[in-house]
Amino acid sequence: MASGVSVKDECVTIFEDVKKNKSYRFIIFKIIDEKVIDIEKLGDRDATYDDYLSHLTSLGENECRYGCFDFEYVHQPEGTTDSIPKQKLILMTWCPDTAKIKKKMLYSSSFDALKRKFKGVSKYIQATDMAEASYDSILEKFRATDRA
Repeated sequence: MASGVSVKDECVTIFEDVKKNKSYRFIIFKIIDEKVIDIEKLGDRDATYDDYLSHLTSLGENECRYGCFDFEYVHQPEGTTDSIPKQKLILMTWCPDTAKIKKKMLYSSSFDALKRKFKGVSKYIQATDMAEASYDSILEKFRATDRA
């Protein structure tokens, strides 16, 4: 179900900048007036995943957002002592269980608009609480698909 919400061109420009130039660590997006997705916050390149999660939780338990994070981790293939640094983009829908149903539905139904605009995302995450959004949870999803 499409919501009719559009994505501002600037969102795509900044996403491409993160992907190609690594200008920012994360981007937080919000829906404005139930019509358009716009940038709410840009995380400096030295920002951490905790900084990203802190912003999401600071919005309150009734607020939904989208987030794009340039996720870095180390992969060690089975049977080797080599550690390979990896970098992958995640696109997350943050909709706490406590948010109003209408808001959660709007964010859920508009997620496809972002997915279509943002090419090169490695994982799509739908998080409703900190356990689903945690660093370890995301890392586990990447490790499950990393080649041995």
